[in-house]
Amino acid sequence: MKFTAYSMLMDFCLMSGFLFIAQMLRSKVKFFQNFYIPSSLIAGFLALFAGNQFLNFVPFSDQTGSYAYLLVCVLFSGIFLGKTEKINLKETINKVGNTFLINMSSEIICFGAACLFGGALMILLFPNVFREIALLLPSGFMGGHGYAAAIGGTLNTMLGRNDGVIIGQTFATLGLLTGIFGGIICINYATRKKATRMIEAIGSLPMECKTGMVPGEKRQSMGTETIHPMAMDPLAWHIAIILFTTGIGYVIYNFYKQYWPNIEIPLMCLTMLVGVVIQGLLNKIGYGTYVDKKIVDRIGSCVTDYLVAFGVATIKISVVLDFIGPISVLCIIGILWPCILVFFVGRKLFINFWFERSIFIFGYITGVVAIGITLLRIVDPEMKTGTLDDFGTAYTLQSIVELFLVTIIPVIVVNTGLIPVGAILMVIGIVLLLLSKWKYGSYTMKVPMDELRPGEGEIIGG
Repeated sequence: MKFTAYSMLMDFCLMSGFLFIAQMLRSKVKFFQNFYIPSSLIAGFLALFAGNQFLNFVPFSDQTGSYAYLLVCVLFSGIFLGKTEKINLKETINKVGNTFLINMSSEIICFGAACLFGGALMILLFPNVFREIALLLPSGFMGGHGYAAAIGGTLNTMLGRNDGVIIGQTFATLGLLTGIFGGIICINYATRKKATRMIEAIGSLPMECKTGMVPGEKRQSMGTETIHPMAMDPLAWHIAIILFTTGIGYVIYNFYKQYWPNIEIPLMCLTMLVGVVIQGLLNKIGYGTYVDKKIVDRIGSCVTDYLVAFGVATIKISVVLDFIGPISVLCIIGILWPCILVFFVGRKLFINFWFERSIFIFGYITGVVAIGITLLRIVDPEMKTGTLDDFGTAYTLQSIVELFLVTIIPVIVVNTGLIPVGAILMVIGIVLLLLSKWKYGSYTMKVPMDELRPGEGEIIGG
């Protein structure tokens, strides 16, 4: 069947229907509520089973597999749009240095362990499998479906494959499930050991967190109207800027490929850089504040929901079965490091509220930040520990390093090899942990899990 503009329209209409049904299920089914399963994940599985690999009664086009990477390019284009503040490295380190160093090392080691140990295991156990599959583990576990599509798309282009995104989306889906179910298991264990400071057992979050339906008295504004609707709808203004940015990145990509076809600069990297330039120009001419970061983030979240749904829905079961051995082995690494991080690294290095801070990292290096926030809200319902505030401050700097990992590391890995890149990343990650220990101190494993640390008593009592 010929692919047309109407084909794409129907694909998004059908997926919108699945998202609607998924949210209705989330609002009613206790299992989804108790484990905080994202509606986009539910929608993806519904679409997967309704598609041509199983029930075959939903007429998705044969191009749905390309949407995930296209959507991540749109997502990346808005990362720096709306940012008017300047990053102050010294101030960030002084204020949240402990959080920054541990969070940053957790991501770098996530990539390093996958490349070094995962790459070695691929060579030893699966010599006929392309080794770069190891890089798709952290792309899915740490970055979710967005980064999985980004890195998978880059590997597809550089290696001439067509299964990179599919495998990446598989890792991302498994990562989300690990973050949700594994996080709940860790929290149950920690509460029994009295390691949680704000709760004694898993309690009930507000009902809107479970059902997803926010009552009238708790609803908040999605953003601010920065231009008058008589001139242009404010939402259209922000969507236009994001798509315009994406389009320029795509034009640049096609242009340079004509002259340097062997050089690969990922498309999502170009759209992100164009966003930096456009926001910089707007700031320069005094129009930067007319781009509302809150609206841009909401549009990004909207894109992410469709990205996750399409990512899960287009997982090819035949491809997963072909790579089931490597995927299973790599997932062991993906699960093992977050557990070590929580109960060893976080316990030793976080200066206060070690479990609350650690379980938040567990959530976002196995899935996405939203999973980390969900787990954090379970153990810190009133957000008194300052974990989320510290992460937000640290992330202004951390995001730059993170984007480097996603956009540049795949290119270096293909040209240099997994093992040397993995070794270098592991060394960098360990040095960051040692730096945190040297500057902020550490605790021995002999210190009981339930022993209060400096400053915790005042916050708990307050």
